[in-house]
Amino acid sequence: MRGEIAVVQISLKALAERFALQLQLPADSALSSANLAHGVNTLKSANLQQIAFLANPKYAAQLASTNALAVIVNAAQAVDCQVAALISSNPYADFARVAALFERKVQPLGIATSAQIEAGAQIDPTAAIGALCVVASSAKIGARAVLHAGCIIGPDCVIGADCELHPRVTLVKRVRLGDRVILHSGAVLGADGFGLAPISTGWLKIPQLGGVQIGDDCEIGANTTIDCGALEDTILGIGVKLDNQIQVGHNVVIGDYTAIAGCTAIAGSSHIGKRCLIAGGVGIAGHLNITDGVRINAMTLVANDILEPGDYSGAMPIMPTREWRKNAVHIRRLDERLRARKFD
Repeated sequence: MRGEIAVVQISLKALAERFALQLQLPADSALSSANLAHGVNTLKSANLQQIAFLANPKYAAQLASTNALAVIVNAAQAVDCQVAALISSNPYADFARVAALFERKVQPLGIATSAQIEAGAQIDPTAAIGALCVVASSAKIGARAVLHAGCIIGPDCVIGADCELHPRVTLVKRVRLGDRVILHSGAVLGADGFGLAPISTGWLKIPQLGGVQIGDDCEIGANTTIDCGALEDTILGIGVKLDNQIQVGHNVVIGDYTAIAGCTAIAGSSHIGKRCLIAGGVGIAGHLNITDGVRINAMTLVANDILEPGDYSGAMPIMPTREWRKNAVHIRRLDERLRARKFD
């Protein structure tokens, strides 16, 4: 069986009250606080029943021509708003809260007949398990957790309350999810880390005996992989947000509320602090320490510890190809020129 959350319609007055926003109605308009919103959209595409927002000044010019029912703006922007304004100190965050009201979800109810639940698995009666899921005998699934179609929950895995696992998530072994964790399609947690010892005939596999711990309120993107620890666990703190296609090596520790963008790779045993922001395509070598409050820009290679908070970059900005080729020649000859200058 499947259940669907009803489509939301909500008045401007109710929206303002619910999210503590100030409602400003345009002068000389038939619009009232009772007008109903049916959804959300961009400034450019919104219609007379949708809510838009303005957070990036790049799009400020669209405020004058938007057809939205109302726009979430800050107090300064509200002066130029020709439609209803929902005045906020943080328009982007409040738009996210409003948009959540209109998110339609179709979820499994109960346990699908095609799911394979091994004897001994502990499943809360309020949990929902979709078609073709497999749950190992030693797994535990908490209250109101939702497993969409094709998820695999391996031995000694624990899923907390109100978690949502999108289709084809795999928890291989010894994975513990906190409460309200979201895992997107194709994520794999608890696979073996890349542990190999060199021997004369090649490589000897090192058993990976640890697990994975995921804190409350984490979200992990599609096709992201988090390896189990070699001995101790790989750990994500509270509220960590990982984008799609990220590799987290064995025994990595990521601190609370850190966010990491897509295609970043973190080698084994590196520790990343709290409230860090790591952009896309960053490479982080193994056994490093990155302190709290660090921002790392896209395509940076981190090869040493970062012990002071702040912004860090390691990639040359984009430039015309002809200019890049000239600079590349200079870079190749940099050591030669420095040595020549030394002996001048």
